[in-house]
Amino acid sequence: MARQLFELCGSDPARVFSPFCWRARMALAHKGLDFESVPWRFTETDRLAFAGHDKVPVLVDGERTVPDSWAIAQYLDEAYPEAPSLLHGAPAPYLFVAAWNDTVLQAGLVRLIVSDIPPLLGEERAYFIESREKRFGMPLAEVTADREARLPAFRATLQPLRQALKGRDFLGGAAPDYADFIVFGGFMWARSVSPLRVLELDDTLCAWRERMLDLHGGMARRAPCFGA
Repeated sequence: MARQLFELCGSDPARVFSPFCWRARMALAHKGLDFESVPWRFTETDRLAFAGHDKVPVLVDGERTVPDSWAIAQYLDEAYPEAPSLLHGAPAPYLFVAAWNDTVLQAGLVRLIVSDIPPLLGEERAYFIESREKRFGMPLAEVTADREARLPAFRATLQPLRQALKGRDFLGGAAPDYADFIVFGGFMWARSVSPLRVLELDDTLCAWRERMLDLHGGMARRAPCFGA
């Protein structure tokens, strides 16, 4: 069986926009492993019953089924130790990066871009709007209202990331590792669904993101996106 990665998309199956799926995509590319992308949409939880999970990414590698982006990274290092490592040393630093990313970067991004997502969806659009408006307690247009004015405050929350990258090309050092892929997933999510420019061009994070886009033959750069 070909290696498969179940990934979130909308009406365009090539536009993958889950930050967690991008973590898994970059991890597989880092390992030099080919895979078939299997499109999955918000309302298709029954299609993941075989994995005992209700969210993507889900990796199917031969006889192994691995749900969850963190579990996928751990599995890839265990199953393919001869390929470049994703995780170096204890998991705590990576778990901290993931916690910061999820509660600061992605939590900030969603309030800037969530209203851009519905036009990219098909039959699942109504579900997405209803569930997200329930989560935020307001229409999606109100969630992202005045987002240009709120951008400087969001950018300021990214200062710890700038400090972590000071004097190095990647969070992993001279080469990227899974910490880079965790954070890059959030930026690829925004790039894939929204025309909003979340980083200023002279930001050191923009330069880091450009390096990430160029990895693996420009795999991420070639993906359908708005390019902001």
